[in-house]
Amino acid sequence: MRLAIISFVIGVAYVQQQASLLAYWPLVMLLSGSVFILMLVRFISRKEASDSGPQVLSFPANFLLRCLTSLSLASLGFVWASLFAHWYLAQELPSRWEGRDVTVIGTVDSLPFRFERGVRFNFSVEQVLPDGGEKPSLPSKLALSWYAPNRVNADVDMGDESSDQAADRVVDVQPGERWRFTVRLKRPHGNANPEGFDYEVWLLEQGLRATGTVRPASSTSSTSSANPALVPNQRLTPFVWSVGNLIERARGALRDKIHAAIPQATYAGVIVALVIGDQREVGQSDWKVFNRTGVGHLFSISGLHITMVAGLFASLVYWLWRHSFFLLDYLDEPLPLRLPAQKAAVLAGALMALCYVALTGFGVPAQRTLYMLSVVAFALWTGRLTSISHILCVALGLVVVLDPWAVLWPGFWLSFGAVGMILFASVGRGQPERVDSHRDQLKQLSRLNQLKQLWHSATHTQYVVTIGLIPLTLLLFGQISLIGPVANAVAIPVVSFIVTPLALIGSILPLPLAGWVLTVAHACVTLLASILGYLSEQALAVWATPVPPWWMAAIAMLGVFWMLAPRGWPLRWLGLFCCLPLLCHQASHPDDEQMHVTALDVGQGMALLIETAHHRLLYDTGPAYSPESDGGSRVILPYLRARGISKLDAVVISHNDNDHSGGALSIFKEMPVSWVSSSLAKDSPIVAAASHHRSCVAGQAWSWDGVDFEMLQPGEASYASQKWKPNARSCTLKISTKHHAILLPGDIEAVQEDELLHTIPDKLSADVLLAPHHGSGTSSTAAFLKAVHPGLAIFQVGYLNRYHHPKQEVFDRYSEFGIKRLRTDEAGAITLQFGTELRFSTYRSEHARYWYHR
Repeated sequence: MRLAIISFVIGVAYVQQQASLLAYWPLVMLLSGSVFILMLVRFISRKEASDSGPQVLSFPANFLLRCLTSLSLASLGFVWASLFAHWYLAQELPSRWEGRDVTVIGTVDSLPFRFERGVRFNFSVEQVLPDGGEKPSLPSKLALSWYAPNRVNADVDMGDESSDQAADRVVDVQPGERWRFTVRLKRPHGNANPEGFDYEVWLLEQGLRATGTVRPASSTSSTSSANPALVPNQRLTPFVWSVGNLIERARGALRDKIHAAIPQATYAGVIVALVIGDQREVGQSDWKVFNRTGVGHLFSISGLHITMVAGLFASLVYWLWRHSFFLLDYLDEPLPLRLPAQKAAVLAGALMALCYVALTGFGVPAQRTLYMLSVVAFALWTGRLTSISHILCVALGLVVVLDPWAVLWPGFWLSFGAVGMILFASVGRGQPERVDSHRDQLKQLSRLNQLKQLWHSATHTQYVVTIGLIPLTLLLFGQISLIGPVANAVAIPVVSFIVTPLALIGSILPLPLAGWVLTVAHACVTLLASILGYLSEQALAVWATPVPPWWMAAIAMLGVFWMLAPRGWPLRWLGLFCCLPLLCHQASHPDDEQMHVTALDVGQGMALLIETAHHRLLYDTGPAYSPESDGGSRVILPYLRARGISKLDAVVISHNDNDHSGGALSIFKEMPVSWVSSSLAKDSPIVAAASHHRSCVAGQAWSWDGVDFEMLQPGEASYASQKWKPNARSCTLKISTKHHAILLPGDIEAVQEDELLHTIPDKLSADVLLAPHHGSGTSSTAAFLKAVHPGLAIFQVGYLNRYHHPKQEVFDRYSEFGIKRLRTDEAGAITLQFGTELRFSTYRSEHARYWYHR
């Protein structure tokens, strides 16, 4: 059974690496062939067994049958995951309805997240109103954002603000409410960067096949506003009954109660995360501390919390059930005689786990724990499954069957990997790992010896998990927390046995009792956070390395298995040699006189990493998405860490627009930067935060490792005039190798292009051009393109951005000059290699997946 489940999971995982899905007919044929082979194997096995009597099959025959079975089950996993994906992808939003205003009626289908600019929530569509006689075909579930008036979203143009919008303000939407909304939608799209978060597959897993914004009535398009169906947003029904809506409304009530009980509390978001699993209120700075200390899993609804709550409730029911003889006056026979106390406790624990996971909103990580506990409960109830490895494999198969995309997330591999490591190192191989093993021996020990044995078991388990998951953690994150074992030794008992029980109890108590209990829980979190903050600030808190290739991590994993093998295994210390390539892995870099340039996909903004043999320069830092999220923290820093880059030699910020400088402060806070060059004013917070700042001026030049850098603009006189707009003062940088060059002009416009043409026309020629001002209609004049004469142009733009960059006539102009065009909204991150030849690759092509719409 274990081999069958693992084979099925391999087939599912293989689908998630494909650039496209097989059509239905090939899948049907593959399904039929797999079922036929399985039936044939079963027939042969029975026939061989009947012919040979009690004798087992010969090794060659048994091996062949096992291979055929594994291959067939892997094919079944492939078919299952493919059909699953076809079903979800079928609800895709038609591209012709992107960016158009549509009126929909439906219910708020999730717990809304309130933030400074508005509110986000999922919306279940019940009815789509016709638009000019045409009825749009929309997905059944949408991810919507409703922005407050006078707020402009980076992705959607909110239109000109007017007094009419005051009547259409964002209200406090609640789960289960039926609303009529005018929405503007787009297909799922996220930034596509190496080692970055895949937002598109996350939306696919959640069943969200379109995202969009709620439109104020005064901001609808001229075409749509003429349609009488597009009316102002309106709540139609206070509550629509369903089990899901009831659960979400209860979660919202608990969240509101926590905030009412401890108003303005610094770590109220942590309490909310522990009670209802909503982590969106935990600040990014707090997550940084938690992740650096390796305790991030404790501040979410993890398997540890669900298991603890279910175990405590099961223990309570077990004790009450065994001591229920006082009910003899009301019962014909005692409860333990009707149903064994063990089974009653197992049933109670499983039901409590179900209720708790429902309270958390059935998040995917919580579901994995629920499935595993359900399998354990079934095993204990029926007595049919007694091997822990069997239980683990059944839970693994159940998770993958219900959620084929689970194999894409780190939590899946870490959770099952941790349990598997504990089994391998603690139980051994080839033994019948009984659930109730050593129970009788423990009863015979003294209480002191029991405590000693429990302490030894706990420390051994922590050692096994810490060492065993190093290769997998480095493969997934490129870093490990060295201070993690110490931090977990402090945090696990505090969070699991003090904070979480107090938070759960306080959330259901009436006020003011809830306030007193939650205040104590919050005080414990505050004290723990200060300890974790101190630990995270230590120089050796985290060890980072470039994300290794999969084969290097696999070799290291074999070495870890060797080191953690049961006692008696020969020369276990030799396993360390398998880990040496992983531990010595260094960041890659180009050769001397060569250069690599990576144009990151940061949405509507610019950010390029230029690498020479021993130096790295970042040109622009991406946009700011929200007060706590920007291109620096969300895209650039994760990419640098995955590459093993711990320092930048220079940062050039072309000008003071948000889409170019929005991520600068996040980068300065997290990574050493030798010097910064920009056209920003001296009183800018970015200039104040830079360690060494200088204004970029035409004529500045330097060389790194055989690569020449020269600033072409702005002139020094531009800083003395107030008439120059930030765009006009963009730092224009040309970088040249022995064979090729790239020109980075920032957001200069036609006037500045003309000035360059008349002052330094001989310096403009370049093989690659970063399209000025993202391809706006005010830049990329024909004369400028003729002077630069690039073979390749890069457009760093956001998907369906509100500025409509690049303008179609400008984009076509590049084509008329025979220039190859690459757009980050279509290609994802773009990597250029400047050697004797110029080569380029795009992330969405190199890492093509079937959920990327084209």
